[in-house]
Amino acid sequence: MTTPAAAGSEPARSVVERRLHPVTPFRRAWAPVTVVAGWAAHDPNQAQEQLTRLTTTMLLAGLAVLVPAACLYGFLSWWFTHFAVTETDLRIRTGLLFRRTAHIRLERIQAVDVTRPLLARVAGVAKLRIDVVGADKKDELAFLGEEEARALRAELLARAAGFAPETAHEVGEAPAHELLHVPPRELALSLLLTGASWGSLAAAVVVPPVLWFATHSVWTVLATGLPLLGAAGARSVGRFVTEYDWSVAESPDGLRIDHGLLDRTHETVPPGRVQTVRIVEPLLWRRRGWVRVELDVAGSANSVLVPVAPRAVAESVLARVLPGVSVPGALSRPPRRAGWCVPLWWRGYGLAVTDTVFAARHGLLRRRLAVVPHAKVQSVRLTQGPWERLWRLATVHVDTGAGKTVAARLRDAHEAAELLRAQAERSRTGRRDARPDRWIT
Repeated sequence: MTTPAAAGSEPARSVVERRLHPVTPFRRAWAPVTVVAGWAAHDPNQAQEQLTRLTTTMLLAGLAVLVPAACLYGFLSWWFTHFAVTETDLRIRTGLLFRRTAHIRLERIQAVDVTRPLLARVAGVAKLRIDVVGADKKDELAFLGEEEARALRAELLARAAGFAPETAHEVGEAPAHELLHVPPRELALSLLLTGASWGSLAAAVVVPPVLWFATHSVWTVLATGLPLLGAAGARSVGRFVTEYDWSVAESPDGLRIDHGLLDRTHETVPPGRVQTVRIVEPLLWRRRGWVRVELDVAGSANSVLVPVAPRAVAESVLARVLPGVSVPGALSRPPRRAGWCVPLWWRGYGLAVTDTVFAARHGLLRRRLAVVPHAKVQSVRLTQGPWERLWRLATVHVDTGAGKTVAARLRDAHEAAELLRAQAERSRTGRRDARPDRWIT
């Protein structure tokens, strides 16, 4: 590997600017049409009134102007968009009237995802989304040829890992070993055994007739029923389409996740950036031993690692995300007097602290076990309301780098105070001994 000093002594590599795929203008040409459609949807009465005033000649003349203008806009926006990989960053220049140049530092890149929407798959192109540390919004390059997108992704990950510019091209895409594949039949059955899906569907079926008998207003029924039906579809059909053909593979640049029935998505879980892991166990899944694994990744939208799998398989995948970390088996419940604060549901709370993680569980019907490595804890705090003080109880909150909080609720007050002190010390020790966040090592 070439060191920065050695690389600096050689002549600087020339920066070659590149354009997006030639199919991109067709995608961007829809922007002016979308503006007109948005205005019509915002004020449909005014749009209908204006439309009735138009004659056939005026309508054809308007289309004759709008279509070429949209095509010209798509072409010019594509023509003035360039990107280039320099010695230190990825530069993206966009803008037709107002120019914008994004400088993405290569060492700040934490994930590069390749997504292929349905129409993009037909056209043989893909979208590249760059996840940067500290940025809430992902920069993207849409669209590139599929081979070009994969080659650029491999180069960016190699550069982010510390490879020199002249060798990054030779690294190529790192090999991957498949760890998990979710069969479509198992995914469909898991959705049928999810109570939230049936609850949303029941609400979509029951609420509209009730509103009709109460109001006799079609608009009220539609305004309420359609969102409920959409929510039910999103919880079942939408999740099936999104999580279809889910596979997890291990590679030197992190865990790669591929999924999607219509829109194929290729995501990467960057090593060292996972802050919290949640193991979700719905009531109807327990007999089959299934769990769902979700993640909190700092600065990333990646949230699902395993949509459904046997617990042993899910924990084996989890061990790849958090090396050396094991999920605690036995958790301690709060004292029985916690039932005066939260009747019945207090039995769903649990806590376990090991040498490597802080784990807290909540939920009686749908259990959620949150696991936080000590090295990822940013702050620890103790809260105690008046009713908790009466029953000598307290709650310990652990804050992570992803802006999330894991709480051990309704613990004995003395236990909570000791836990607060000990967790602060474990967090300091964990950060000191943590492995560096590095790729392709």
